[in-house]
Parts: sequence; C-alpha cells; structure tokens
Amino acid sequence: MPKVSIDGAVQEFAVGERLVDLINRIGVQLPQVCYHHQLGPIQTCDTCMVEVDGRLVRACATDLVDGMTISVTSYRADAAQREAFDRILGNHLLYCTVCDNSNGNCTVHNTARSLAVEHQVIPFTPKPYEKDMTNPFYRYDPDQCILCGRCVEACQNVQVNETLSINWELPRPRVQWDGGAPIGESSCVSCGHCITVCPCNALMEKSMLGHAGYFTALPAAALEGMIDVVKGIEPEVGYEAIMGLSEAEAHMREAVIRKTKTVCTYCGVGCSFDVWTKDRHILKVEPAEGAVNGISTCIKGKFGWDYVNSPDRLTQPLIREGDKFRPATWDEALTLVGRRLTEIKAAHGPDSLAFISSSKCTNEESYLMQKLARAVIGTNNMDNCSRYCQAPATTGLFRTVGYGGDSGSITDIEQAGLVLIIGSNTAESHPVLATRVKRSHKLKGQKLIVSDLRANEMAHRADLFIRPNPSTDLIWLCAVTRYILEIGLAKTEFLTKWVNGLDAYIRSLDRFTLEFAEQRCGISAETLKRIAHMIVDADGVCILWAMGVTQHSMGSDTSTAISNLLLITGNYMRPGTGAYPLRGHNNVQGASDHGAMPNYFPGYQKVEDPEIRAKFEKGWGVALPPKAGLDNHQMIEAIHNGSLKAMYLFGEEISLVDSNANFVDAALEKLEFFVVQDIFFSETCRFADVIFPASPSLEKEGTFTNTERRIQRLYEVFAPLAQSRPDWRIIQDVANQLGAHWNYQHPADICQEIAALTPLMAGVTYERLEDYKTLQWPVAVDGSDQPLLYTKEFKFPDGKANLFPVAWNEPTDQQNEQYDLHLNNGRLLEHFHEGNMTYRTQGIKDKTPDTFVEVSTELALERGIQSGTWVQLISPYGKVRVRAVVTDRVQGKELYMPMNSVEKPVNRLTSSHTDVVTHTPAYKETSVQMVVQPETGENPLPRTNSRFGHPTPQRGVEVERKWKRADYTEPGSQRLIQIKIQETKSV
Repeated sequence: MPKVSIDGAVQEFAVGERLVDLINRIGVQLPQVCYHHQLGPIQTCDTCMVEVDGRLVRACATDLVDGMTISVTSYRADAAQREAFDRILGNHLLYCTVCDNSNGNCTVHNTARSLAVEHQVIPFTPKPYEKDMTNPFYRYDPDQCILCGRCVEACQNVQVNETLSINWELPRPRVQWDGGAPIGESSCVSCGHCITVCPCNALMEKSMLGHAGYFTALPAAALEGMIDVVKGIEPEVGYEAIMGLSEAEAHMREAVIRKTKTVCTYCGVGCSFDVWTKDRHILKVEPAEGAVNGISTCIKGKFGWDYVNSPDRLTQPLIREGDKFRPATWDEALTLVGRRLTEIKAAHGPDSLAFISSSKCTNEESYLMQKLARAVIGTNNMDNCSRYCQAPATTGLFRTVGYGGDSGSITDIEQAGLVLIIGSNTAESHPVLATRVKRSHKLKGQKLIVSDLRANEMAHRADLFIRPNPSTDLIWLCAVTRYILEIGLAKTEFLTKWVNGLDAYIRSLDRFTLEFAEQRCGISAETLKRIAHMIVDADGVCILWAMGVTQHSMGSDTSTAISNLLLITGNYMRPGTGAYPLRGHNNVQGASDHGAMPNYFPGYQKVEDPEIRAKFEKGWGVALPPKAGLDNHQMIEAIHNGSLKAMYLFGEEISLVDSNANFVDAALEKLEFFVVQDIFFSETCRFADVIFPASPSLEKEGTFTNTERRIQRLYEVFAPLAQSRPDWRIIQDVANQLGAHWNYQHPADICQEIAALTPLMAGVTYERLEDYKTLQWPVAVDGSDQPLLYTKEFKFPDGKANLFPVAWNEPTDQQNEQYDLHLNNGRLLEHFHEGNMTYRTQGIKDKTPDTFVEVSTELALERGIQSGTWVQLISPYGKVRVRAVVTDRVQGKELYMPMNSVEKPVNRLTSSHTDVVTHTPAYKETSVQMVVQPETGENPLPRTNSRFGHPTPQRGVEVERKWKRADYTEPGSQRLIQIKIQETKSV
C-alpha cells in the first residue's frame, strides 16, 4: 500500500483516500469545522490547514499521494488553524452556558476546547439580520451562523432541494433561502438536513428551544442578560472557566435526556436515527450513521412524531354497546374476543374467520398474527396491505428472477449509469431514496428517464420524460424490448448463460411493434428508440417502479415486463443494476416476508407444499390447513356472500385504503364480530365490536424490513402510553385466550423462532442487528447476507432466470361520454396515506391542511375553474367534494388527487376491479365526471407550501466566491509575517 509520513510516523493509506480522513482514522487531533465525511470537502472554514511538503493546504481537499511528508502540528499549521478558527468566532455569538445545543456534540464548542482558546482576537459583532422563525419546525439565527456552508452543501448536493445558498457578495454574508425569501415562504421542504449538519446552534429545531438545558427555558430578557454577563467577563476570566461551567451543565443534562435508536415508521426507505427525548417530550430526531439514510430525513421522519403523544390516542380497550363504545378492562375485552371467536369458529368453521396484519408494525408482530390464524384458529385467511400495492411487483419478480424483493441496494441505484422510474412519484413517496438519484444525476452524470402521467419533481429533473396514456406502460416496455432484440443490442452472452425461454418470449412480442406502441401509448417511435439506446448504452440500469405500475388490472404483467427488459439487456447480477419495486410502507416488505399472506408461510414457503407444512406443524405442534386462504379482496367478497363472519385486523385503515370504499364499508357492517387494534379511533374502528389500544413504533421493540430487504432493529423510546400495549403482546394475549400457550417474553424470542423455521432468515438474530447493524435477506446461518442478489445464480432450481411472456388486455373503467376524465391518485410528500399520523403534527397540517384535486390549466380554462374552486367528482362507485388546484403538473383530461384525507378519501371513487393475478385493486383505472360548484374557497395549498417556492440550484457552497472577496486571505501567511516581525524586533 502507498505510504505517507504524518508528523514523523509512517502511515499507509487507501488509493483515493482524503488526507483528512486518514488523519481522523489514525486518531490525530485536527480541527475541522466545515468538514463532514458525508458531505465531503467544503473548504470554507480553513481550520484543517496542515503542512504538506512545506506548503499549507486544507486537509479536507487534499488527495493523498505516495511519499508525502505531512505535519499537522507544525508551527505554521498550528498558527493557520488558530487564525482560521478565530475568524469563525468573529461570526458566532458564543454563549455555551445557556445554549440548548450545548450537549457535548457542538463542533464549534468542541473545537474551541481542543485548541484551548482563551480569548477571541477578532471580536464578534452583530449581523444586520433578524432571526428567521417562519418555518414551523426550525429557526435560523444569523448571529450564530459561522458561514461554514454545511447546510448549503447538504441542501444543494445531498437532499438536492437546492433551496439554500450563501450570498458571499453581501457586506456581511449570510445563508439565504430561495435567494432571500423567508424560510416559511421558500421552497424548503423541511427535510431537516440543514439542521442535522449545522456545527453549532445557528439552525435548531424549535422543539429543542427552551427544553434541552437547565437554564434555557428562562425568559428571553433573562437569557440575554446572562449572555451579556458571560461576554462581559470573558476578557478577564477567559473561555476555560466559562466552557467548563457549560460542560458541567451539559453533563447534568445526560441524566434527563435519552437518545434512543429507532427506524422510521413512514415509507419503505427505512431511515434510522436517534430520537432525543426528555420525559415524553421529543427534543429532536438526529440521523447520523443509518445504513440507508446517513444524515438524511424527510419532513415526516424528522418532524412527524407528534401523533405519539396525541390526546387522541387510544389508551384503554373499548367494547361496542349499541351504536356507542364504552371503556373496558383488558381482561373483559380479551375474554369477550376469545369467547366470540371460539363461538364463530365452532358454528361456522375456521375459514369463517379472517386476519389482516399491518405493514406498519414489526416483523415479529406479523409473524405472530399469521401464526394465530394458522396454528390457533386453523385458517389461511391471512393478508396484509401489500395486496393493495406491491403484490404485483413481487409476482413479476417471482416469475422471472425468483426472489420477491429489490435485487440490490439503494447504493446500487446510486451507482447506476441510468435510472428509469416508472409510475413512481419518488421525490414525494420515497424522498430520501430520491435524494440519492438526484445527487447522482446532478453530480455524477447519471442519466434519468421518467415515465409518468404527471410531471412530478423527478420528471422535471429527467433527461427524458414521457407521458404515456393511462395503463399503457406494458405496451411501451414490450415495444422497447422488442426493438432492442430486433436491432441486435440484446446481451446475447448473458441470455445464453443465464436466461431460459428466449424463443417463446420473442414470439410473444409479435404484437408490440413501435407503431402499435406509438398508437396506444401516445409516445413517438423515435422517443421509444431513444429510450432503447439510452438503456443499452448505459453502464448499468436500475428500474424503479411503484403504485403507478402495480395498481392496474395488468400490474403483475407490467412488473413482469420490467424484469424481462432488464434480463434482455443484462441488467442483473452486478452492482448498479436491477429491479427496484419501491415498497410504500415502512414494513410492507417485512409483513409479506414473515408470512402475512394467504398462500405463504414465512419466507415465501408455500402453504400447499406438504413438506413445508410438515415442518411448521412440527415447529408449532399443531395440524395446519392445507389450502391457501382468502386475500384482502376476497375477504370483502366473502363477507358479502355470507361465508366470512369474523375478522381480526390490526394497524390497518381498511375502510379508507381499500378500493371502492363504500362497498368495503358495507361489508364491514355485515360482520358478526370485528376486532380492531390501533393507536387511534380510525374510520375502520367505527365498525368494530372490540377495539384494542396498541402502541406505535416508538413504544415497542422489534424489527422492520425496508424496500431493499434490509432488516433493522428498533428500540423502545417511550413506555407504552397508559393502558396501550405493543401489538405482539396483544396478539399473544388473544392467542392464549383461544387456548394457545405462548410465552414470548421479548420480540427477540419471536425472532429466534422465525429464524429456526425460515431459511430466508436463518441467521437473523437481535445480536447481529444491535444498534445500527443491519442484515439484508437472505441471511445464512452464519449471519452472512446478500445486499446484491443473483451474484452467482438466480433463485430457480437450474440457477437461471426465466423470460415470462405477457399479453395486453384493455384496462378497466375507461373514459366515456359520462365519465370523461381520468383520475390518478397517489401520495403527497408531507402526509402519509390518509394522514392519521401526520395531520397530528400542526406544522405539517399548516403546510398542507386539506386534500385537493389537481386540474390542468387547459381543463381549468375550459370549465371556469381556478385554484380553490369546489368541484364534485363522481364515479360509478361514489362521489367526493373537493377543492381544485390548477397546475401544469397534469395535462388535458388528467386529474390527480392525493390520498391525504379522512373526510374526502379518494377511494370513495375507485372500483373493485383488480389485477387478475394478485387481486391488487386497479386504483389507477378510475374515470370520473367533474361537476363545478358555484363557490370558490381558499387555495387548498397555502402560500407557505414549498411548491410555491423558487429554488436556487448551484454546485454547492461555491466557496470560490468567498475566496474572491477583498477581505479574504488564506489563513497563516499574514499572521505568520506579523509574528516574525515581532520576533525580529524583540531580538
């Protein structure tokens, strides 16, 4: 390995390693205020100056070269470091003794201590700017800002929202939002990146202010007086005594502030972070070293946690009496549930009962729910909400490559030469994952193609954006694949070695000509050819898709077509390639992985396989039903036809999220007995006979599995509120009421049982998942996992993948004279699904207080609509009254309505049509008529919503502009000259 000398010691380094990283790795102390290893060199603070071969350089921006002679502690380097840091203190009003950020992790404070700074040479002078308090979640204090640029780098080049910049040309430079707008009226999406990386207290969560310290809750006037006292005595006593006092107080805080690692409970990206708490107050969410997200969060993961302490929480069991509910004891409620389920099973058989697990709860809880259904009741009527979104993608992958999960990791998506996004509003549905694509596209030359009905953020950033007609993705995918084969650009060597069924597959493409695709999809043949060449020319292709593909009557076949295209072009089996169906909920992957499905035991082991069933019968000590059960969709039909009598559901808002909600509600009303387990009195609870109060993720332990098959552990942040209980405990209590003898003491016990019965999870243990450690299934007994699948073979007996022919069928519920508009629907950045959790965070509610329907500018002009106009949307299945937002995000007769409403749920309009293979509802095949109402209200998107902002994209902090200022000199040189003159005079 190459070597360098650092202060006389020889050190080996890796090719490409930065000097600052080597210095940090070997434990040599070096000031570095602006450097952050996840941001890279920013070069604004100059505190990391070292001598390299006799020259002063910034360690953060210096690449190592074999043979370098480096000094971190030389006279010149030390003088430069101190001068640079003194300039920083000239920008920062230092008052550590009464600062909420004085928690042992303030970079400015710790640097002052490490350099043993006693006095400032450059005095602080106030800046001519007010604090900005206009964002609901954080504030910016210019007098604390040291202009390090970390926040700008994070916003521009990690989050890539491109809101923040530094105006270096001002007499007193400052950080700006959208070039000078108030934060609350800018394009800021409140992702929290800037606060997370701020090295001092310039950017702070409002939830920290007045809460973190022992003295910080004092009135402002008292605090300012204390700060004045501190600054007044500083010239005489120096910083050591002042900082010693603040450190003593910070140490006292450790007794009352807890930092607990958890995993986000929102989307399927699986961000992990520490939650700082004081009693039941959440001080802040601090991401750092999560395997998925690092420093990244979105508005929901960073700030959407108020629901945990909401006064609306269910805190005791409830039992229906007539049309009302009364509080009950746990014993009473459990006894009633045990008795009624037993009676119904005895009267009508085990298949008269059904069970629905939650994709928001833990792997262990889904495992117990399916075990309850199968081993205690004796039915395979078991499902979870993957039926509503991801089952078609799983089917497409089962058919072609063998595993029903992402073929690689988010790091593979970052590495790809081309990312193709189909039917996914990634920046809003999976925001942290989207940041990785945006970063690679902006900084690394990654190409991006987006196919969607709607011009979302990723579409605006794309190198190529196509808008195919609704429900026609299968056609253009097959046409592009056929064209690649016809012109001889398929990866024939890969196909010969690794893929079966090529000849039959080629024959199945006869219909899918470019001309047919152009006619049906509305995409020109030339554009389709361009897509084909971009794919074959790219060094690695990753395809991302979501509900815009899966929630169609041909969702499984379209997902299959995606995988077929990847196989034809050789985009499996190596880094930077593969299929990535983006899972919507935090644990929708894990719920299915752990058997919450009608046809699979945990680990996708078929219930109809006698050998598999015998293994579980031995493990559980019971006989098990041999036939696959009912899925979610079939359960509703079975209730209506009278064969399904009882249901037990937890953590699922079936009344709002299932398609054709009026039809679903009518079914729930018919149930003889309905048990619902939730943290709030949801719409679904209205139909229940017994309601169990459950605990959210912050009040339990367990594991989640994210979209990339990554299993992560979460820890209990708070004790369960009042009488609420973790779901696993409730399920065990119900099972024992029904005669089981379960005795799980901790989710780790359940995990151990899962591993013993599930080859996919054979090596998963809580010890191997401790803290921030993760595993990506399949996990072998020795704990080795597979971040990248198919490196040696595909998951079929012969090790080869299968090309799976698909056919085209007409979509359901097409537009006609009566229902002349197509209604699309999906997620919204600020809210999750119907908003049961996010609407309980006031700042989020203020940003997006209600749902709306997006109307194109041309349709608005035609029908006299403006933003705020009330319209009634009517489908054959129901109607919804909602306000319009006029936008160019949609075009023509396309409408778009987010899911974020309990009062006006979009699923009052959707049908009972499904994907023919998986019964996933065809949510996206909805036609409506629109009746314009006479009144116009406020725009449902307030002016403070980030969509009205104007980002200011740039290549980062643009430090060169700082260096061009007349008052900037590189630290070290001028000060050293003055010192030498003084030394000469003294001689």
